[in-house]
Amino acid sequence: MASENHWFRKCDNRDWIIVMVADQPAVELIETSKVYSGVAAVSQCNLRIEQGELFTLLGPSGSGKTTVLRMIAGLVEISGGQILVNGNDVQGMQVHERDIGLVFQSLALFPHMTVFGNLAFPLQMRRISQREIARRVKEILDVVRLPNIQERNVKELSGGQQQRIALARALIYKPSLLLLDEPLGALDRRLREEMQIELVRLHQEIDVTIINVTHDQREALMLSDRIGVMNCGRIEQVGTSFDLYYKPKTRFVAEFLGDANIFEGLVVGDGKKLSMLTKNGMKLELSNQLDLSQGMEIGLAVKAESIQLGHLTDVLDCLNQFQGTISLRSFEGSAMYYEVKVPGLTDRLKVSDNSADGHRFQRGDSVRVGWDEVNAPWMQLEQKN
Repeated sequence: MASENHWFRKCDNRDWIIVMVADQPAVELIETSKVYSGVAAVSQCNLRIEQGELFTLLGPSGSGKTTVLRMIAGLVEISGGQILVNGNDVQGMQVHERDIGLVFQSLALFPHMTVFGNLAFPLQMRRISQREIARRVKEILDVVRLPNIQERNVKELSGGQQQRIALARALIYKPSLLLLDEPLGALDRRLREEMQIELVRLHQEIDVTIINVTHDQREALMLSDRIGVMNCGRIEQVGTSFDLYYKPKTRFVAEFLGDANIFEGLVVGDGKKLSMLTKNGMKLELSNQLDLSQGMEIGLAVKAESIQLGHLTDVLDCLNQFQGTISLRSFEGSAMYYEVKVPGLTDRLKVSDNSADGHRFQRGDSVRVGWDEVNAPWMQLEQKN
């Protein structure tokens, strides 16, 4: 060790100096791009991931999130820009030189080997002593809560157990960075949820930065310290789960994370009390807490669970209230989902009612709907995709 904040790693007869400084990001992408046959899979991506974060890249298929992960790992060569890992430009470094653990959806466990053999393999490749290998295998199996299964064949394990062994194999040589490429995607819902909790626990117990790739919004919101939402090769927004869900900056983010009702229009008013006039002539009251000015073209994003629903005779505690007719009703387990046709609105209003009597409305019922204007974050239409 050269100093308190430096580690030397021997790679192909060269000394790579990896600098670990408290305020230095674990990973930084600077104007990073990847082009395939003239088409940009990732376009000028700028991203900073802090030491010890559990960071999730979230987006639909084809958004570029897996390409970003594979570029960080060294599995895909970048077309432009820079990638820094612990402050070091990794351009030209091989995968095994980057101090990175990888877990893919396929897991890639060796089916002909025992659990011990699978876990020992990456240490054997690093020429670790047999005594140290035995110690680390026992240690990592305790961490993933699978003690005393070293001699079992991986084919004998359940899906959840195989998932834990894949994580253990990626962590056993103590990398500073762990990359997860939708490793929970092939699991059934209950097992996937159990493994999500397990991943959070592991992150709390192990000093490692994790970058997780998923298209599952619920998984991203549940796991992450921060999330980067990707769309068409670009990062739309980076923030905490709360900020992305309740303070989206673009229409894509608002609609991708949860059921959102989007209203577009022009800000009108006298400066003291502002409203929004939609293209269909509806007037929506705006919160005084919003930093808006007259004449701005904006979009409002109102989540389905923020919509109040009642009978025509009910008095709702909100300024924006309208009459409508229920056109769709669907039970989702934790809530009853409705779509309400409101005269003057082009799209049906999405409503999620998780109250004890949320089942009281039927398709065709005339209802009153509304929302508190404080629960309506806004974005400028120029940011919309």
